[in-house]
Amino acid sequence: MSEQLAGTLARRRLGVVHLFFFVVAASAPLTVLGGGVTTTFAVTGSKGVPLSFLVLAVILGIFAVGYAAMSRHVANAGAFYSYIAQGIGRPAGVGGSFVALTAYNAIQVGLYGLFGYIFADFMTTKFDVTAKWWVWALMAWVLIGILGMLRVDLNASVLAVLLVLEIIATAVFDIVGLGNPAGGSVSMAGWDFGNLFAGGVGAVFALGIAAFTGFESGAIYSEEVKDPRHTVARATFLAVLFTGIFYAISAWAMTVAVGPDNVQQAATEAGPGVVFGTLAEHTNNTVADIAVVLFFTSVFAALLSFHNGVARYLFALGRERVLPQFLGRTSRRTMAPIAGSLTQTVIAIVVLVGFIAAGKDPLLDLFTWLSGVSAVGVVLLMASTSAAVVGYFRVRRADESLWQGTVAPLAATILLGALLVTLVVNFNSLLAPTNPSYLRYLLPGLIAVAALIGVIWGLILKSSRPDVYEGIGRTVGQPLTADESGKSDSDYVPVH
Repeated sequence: MSEQLAGTLARRRLGVVHLFFFVVAASAPLTVLGGGVTTTFAVTGSKGVPLSFLVLAVILGIFAVGYAAMSRHVANAGAFYSYIAQGIGRPAGVGGSFVALTAYNAIQVGLYGLFGYIFADFMTTKFDVTAKWWVWALMAWVLIGILGMLRVDLNASVLAVLLVLEIIATAVFDIVGLGNPAGGSVSMAGWDFGNLFAGGVGAVFALGIAAFTGFESGAIYSEEVKDPRHTVARATFLAVLFTGIFYAISAWAMTVAVGPDNVQQAATEAGPGVVFGTLAEHTNNTVADIAVVLFFTSVFAALLSFHNGVARYLFALGRERVLPQFLGRTSRRTMAPIAGSLTQTVIAIVVLVGFIAAGKDPLLDLFTWLSGVSAVGVVLLMASTSAAVVGYFRVRRADESLWQGTVAPLAATILLGALLVTLVVNFNSLLAPTNPSYLRYLLPGLIAVAALIGVIWGLILKSSRPDVYEGIGRTVGQPLTADESGKSDSDYVPVH
């Protein structure tokens, strides 16, 4: 590595709009519509899928109240790791960091499978260029690795362009679907609570929560935002509101376009083709082809967003010496967490090569397995973070109201805990019928193992490296207090 390295991230480069693009790009609206919504309809047959997104958005909105309140006091690229460490305890924080690394690496690597699959199909269909899925996945891997080492605001600009285009494509589908209802009338079946809770609601929520993965990533960039006390909170609330409404309307448009009684069969037979077929039928093939292109740029945008998130987690853990200290290095030229970015790139290629060598399917195996692991991990993190918010404000005086510091996060802890149980119990709904049955226990078990290893490592640090232990989850530049460490403020020296 030829360029000099520093130990701090770029300061005050990201505003609310930048952060909104990072957060929503990770959720990938067009990917959710073409992949997540169609899969939910195919697996569950529930006509109430549109309403489920609104219910989940309300739950996540309640979570965001406490999450946003804590973001005003804790600025650390480790986000959930730092929140849990300060609100529950340092060993739990390290456990949370290991869960975060497992979950975000899982979804990031899994998306390479989805990207390779859809890009290979597109190139074969449109240009008669035949290549294995992994050829295209590796090309995306190279480009993501390069972008991850550039300035964070440049990454946000790339995501902004891709996100705006995919939102337009999704909106066109919504307009076309609602404007051309099957049977000649617009069905309101998607908004009926009876349809949502008629059966299979657990699987609907299990699949639906995976669609929101990434909305909570705003705090990862808290050290790089222009206004640490407000930017993360505003971007997170905007992301929850936007994605919840947008997903709900898009899912409803799909039921209207093909008919609520036909949507399961259509989604099962065509998958993402429901979206592009509807566009081709009611507009023209050019519009449908553009939507297909934007579908895989949507996946690419999500890849880039999750790559940046993992890199910053690794940076935070390296800077605090919870993991090897070299990870806490940034580029002096771009201020990007270059060591964390390169490490994530290496992790991605190792897992990719393993799946390629094993001859696994990029969609049914690589993408499905790892996105399921990620969903379990992220919900566990959110539930733990909500509990941490309660613990944090219980012992610290702040301006937050009772609703912000106690009631909302406590309610979120209960609701997200119920969602976690639902997701684990219904994990088999995320797996293809051809997958081995033991995976329903093994894959979510990876998250439990990561959490346990993290907690054990935290306890080892407490006994063997107390100086490192005392700095776990610390807000950047914040001194240790005498109450917390038994030392005076002057004894604390931030690690760079």
